[in-house]
Amino acid sequence: MPLPTDEKVVQTSSAIVDTLHSIFGPHPGYRPAHAKGVLLKGTFTPTSAAASLSKAPHFNAPSTPILARFSSSTGIPNLPDTDPNGNPRGFAIRFVLSATPRRAHTDIITHSVDGFPGSTGEDALAFFSAVRDGSVAEYLAAHPKALAFVQLPKPTPVAFGRERYFGVNAFKFVAADGAETFVRYRVVPEAGEAYLDEAALKGKGPDFLYEGVPEVLESGPVVFKLMAQIAEEGDVTDDNTVKWPEERRVVELGEIKLESVLDDQAAQQKRIIFDPIPRVEGVEASADPLLEVRAGIYLISGRERRAA
Repeated sequence: MPLPTDEKVVQTSSAIVDTLHSIFGPHPGYRPAHAKGVLLKGTFTPTSAAASLSKAPHFNAPSTPILARFSSSTGIPNLPDTDPNGNPRGFAIRFVLSATPRRAHTDIITHSVDGFPGSTGEDALAFFSAVRDGSVAEYLAAHPKALAFVQLPKPTPVAFGRERYFGVNAFKFVAADGAETFVRYRVVPEAGEAYLDEAALKGKGPDFLYEGVPEVLESGPVVFKLMAQIAEEGDVTDDNTVKWPEERRVVELGEIKLESVLDDQAAQQKRIIFDPIPRVEGVEASADPLLEVRAGIYLISGRERRAA
């Protein structure tokens, strides 16, 4: 996973990391956003529809091992699960394509709201800077995209496996015959969505979501369907804030089955750096400028975390 080649992109990524540290305080060894998290192991099994859309190995193999991370928003490692600032929750999935002779993987990164506070890295930096400086009300009044994101409902789920997750950016699938299709990912819980109201939330402990993960796994795997919303001619693919019509076709790509909590959590949380850019044959980044900035953020903060 290399740094972006555009120095301006790297500067923007670095500035966002620094701004997040300023908001949440320095917590060496933790992510500057989505600091609180849990890693799991499991398996992805693709559908035939996935193989017809993309020649990527994880969409064509019978199954692929995965690592996944559920997380809470903010850069506060001990944020109570009952704090609404923990929403939206994050769900990152790593498809482990090979372990030897060289490790290879590709990632999907999602969160539990279909939105983001801006179209570009500069937008994101301006938004987080306003949060840091206490001027977010004024910023939102002048930036409707950020206001729309802030106003989206962000309820707390009863469990990580009872929430729907959305990819931020669009990606281009390339099929074996060269056909190209733009998609946006959605991850849908097999058990259905379920959320807590304020009264129910008051009765929960500060770590109820994380403590609930091994409890749920005792009775069986946590299962999701990986879905793809399919773009049509004329749909915007380079601006995450421009949504496609809900009537667009949605295709099931496969089943995500989470089966156990990963061993050695503390070390692995520091080591693993997820990558918003696919870097695999059959799935390409769109021209969305936010992607390179996000990749820079993940790598810069990941190097900091490993060095702590």
